[in-house]
Amino acid sequence: MRPQTSFIFDLDGTLTDSVYQNVAAWKEALDAEGIPLAMWRIHRRIGMSGGLMLKTLSRETGLDISEAQAERLSQLHAEAYARLQGQIIALPGAVELLDHLNQGGLTWCIATSGGLDTAKINLKALQLDIDEVNIITRDDVKYGKPDPDLFLAAARHMKVPIDECLVIGDAVWDMLAARRAKATGIGLLSGGYDIGELERAGALRVYEDPQDLLDHLDEVASRP
Repeated sequence: MRPQTSFIFDLDGTLTDSVYQNVAAWKEALDAEGIPLAMWRIHRRIGMSGGLMLKTLSRETGLDISEAQAERLSQLHAEAYARLQGQIIALPGAVELLDHLNQGGLTWCIATSGGLDTAKINLKALQLDIDEVNIITRDDVKYGKPDPDLFLAAARHMKVPIDECLVIGDAVWDMLAARRAKATGIGLLSGGYDIGELERAGALRVYEDPQDLLDHLDEVASRP
């Protein structure tokens, strides 16, 4: 019998401690293009796809970021992020949580707004091989978060109904996308958003990090 609950995990800030490296990488990229932007503004958009984030920041700041410049920024970000990969580690309990799901026969998939190259860096921190894990990246869908495409694609990949999925994420964009997909959102504080923000965006429950979620898994997961 198929388990009633399947899990869809965001990656940066949810399973790996990498949000602030992402912020620093975007800051370096923007600085290289002569675009002055405070780091707190960048942080508030981490979790969106890179293209949508740049479009949003362009609108908010009045900056005109051309398509060609956006492509350069994405490449510069990827290069800067790769240089910081030595700082990226698994969040407390992340590896144990995934092992627990495997041992319990529960299905799970990673759905990240990042591309394949940045995903590989994070998977390495989790001791996972990209060829042996269910993963959907920004390269696989037309629209990134807060659109629901990533999570819907993850559910299709696992061959389960989206309304039987728990979406685990650290950003309001994860919770908004989960709600639009008709999945149940579970928030983590490990990406820098607070409880109120995550709950207002649709989180059913909020935990500190993967270890805290593992310790309270019976509160959210249906048994087979």
